[in-house]
Amino acid sequence: MDCSDTGCSFQVSADTEKFLCDRLLDQNQPISERFRALFSLRNLRGPSPRNALVQATRDASNLLAHEAAFALGQMQDADAIPALKAVLNDLSLHPIVRHEAAEALGAIGLESIVGLLKNSLASDPAQEVRETCELALSRIKELKNTSPSKSSPFLSVDPATPASCSSAQELRGVLLNESNSMYERYAALFALRNLGGEEAISAIIESLGANSALLRHEVAYVLGQLQNKKASDALSQILRDGSEHPMVRHEAAEALGSIADDQCITLLEEFAKDPEPIVGQSCEVALSMLDFERSGKSFEYLFMQVPQMQQAP
Repeated sequence: MDCSDTGCSFQVSADTEKFLCDRLLDQNQPISERFRALFSLRNLRGPSPRNALVQATRDASNLLAHEAAFALGQMQDADAIPALKAVLNDLSLHPIVRHEAAEALGAIGLESIVGLLKNSLASDPAQEVRETCELALSRIKELKNTSPSKSSPFLSVDPATPASCSSAQELRGVLLNESNSMYERYAALFALRNLGGEEAISAIIESLGANSALLRHEVAYVLGQLQNKKASDALSQILRDGSEHPMVRHEAAEALGSIADDQCITLLEEFAKDPEPIVGQSCEVALSMLDFERSGKSFEYLFMQVPQMQQAP
C-alpha cells in the first residue's frame, strides 16, 4: 500500500484487478456491487483501472458514470485527459456527467486543458457545466500562480483551495454573497469545512439556499464529509423536494448516508425507489455502504481483502 497526500493506492493481483474491472462494467450487477468495484479501482493505478473507469463514464447509469469521472479526477491521472475531454464535449451525455468531467480536468490541473474549458464555458447549454468550467479554470490559474497548497484534511482533491481567512463570520459573508465568483464561494465553503465548529456548520447549512444548483450540491457533499447531525433536517428537506436538481438531491442522499442516524436511514429507504434514477440509486448505494460498515467490513476494499470473492457468482 502506497499512501500519498490525497489518499492511498493499493497493490493487488492481476486476477483481482481484472475482477474489479469486469465487475464495474457488468451492467447485470446491482448498482451497489458496481460501486464497490469503483471505490476499489480508484485506489489503484495503471492502465487497466483507468481504462475501466473511462469506459464507465459512458455507462447507462448517470450516477455511476459521473462517479467514474470523479474518480479519474481524484486519481489526477493525466492519461485520462483525452477521455475526459471527450465526455465534456459530448452533449448527448447527462449534465451531471459532463460537470464531473470538467471538475476532473480541473483536478488534474494542466495548462493544456484551458482552451477546452474556455470553449465549454462559452458554449455548454447546462449552467452547472459552465459553472464547473469556471471553477476548473480558476483552479488551474491558481495552481500556475501559487505554490501547491496543503492536502485536504478530508483526503480529497477539492475544486478550490480553501480561503485563507480564519473567521467563520467573514467566510459566511463570502459564501452567501451571490455576487461573488463561484471560485470565491467554493473557497469559503472549504475553509468553513476545515474550520469546523457550530458557527461554521450553521453557515454551511444556510448556504443550501444558494441560487446555484452546483453550489448547493457541493454544500451537501461537504455536509456529508462533516457528518454533522445538525444538517440532517436540511438535507432531508432537499431529498424530499422533487423539484430540486437531481445532482443536489443525490448529494443530499449520500450525505444522509454518512450521518446515518435512524431518521436518515428511514428516509433513504423511502427514496431508494425514487423515479429519478440518480436519486434512487444514490439511496441504494448509501444503504449498501451502511450495511457493510455495520458488519465490520470495508465497502471499498472488500474485493481486495477476500480473494475467494474473485469467483464469479
